[in-house]
Amino acid sequence: MTTSNARIDLPPLPGSPEAARRITTSLLTAWGIAAEHHTDVVLLVSEVVSNAVEHVGGEATFELELSHSGDWLRVALTDGSSVRPMVRELDQRAVRGRGMQLVDHIADRWGTEDHHGGKTVWFTVRVTGGAD
Repeated sequence: MTTSNARIDLPPLPGSPEAARRITTSLLTAWGIAAEHHTDVVLLVSEVVSNAVEHVGGEATFELELSHSGDWLRVALTDGSSVRPMVRELDQRAVRGRGMQLVDHIADRWGTEDHHGGKTVWFTVRVTGGAD
């Protein structure tokens, strides 16, 4: 079974979610992951990066890591904050605050890991095509 990996450093800037979406789409295509999975994966990447830009900020870069092996894609975002993201109760009137709900509902699994000086938010999605 082949494993494909990519690591990208992103600055904590408003343009980072768009850059992460573009890079993720390119990687999914290059790895031969079926197009039917692209929308969900790109949406979740955008949400975790947006969450970090909004809630972590600062000057240190974030590290986005994508790893594909067999039928699984793992995405991890490492930042310098120890504050863990929360799945908030849905407020129908709110125009924001749905990011982690989307991750919770779309990803097959997700979680956080503490590390020295921050945390990693990760999720896995079952995909078809690509690395065998």
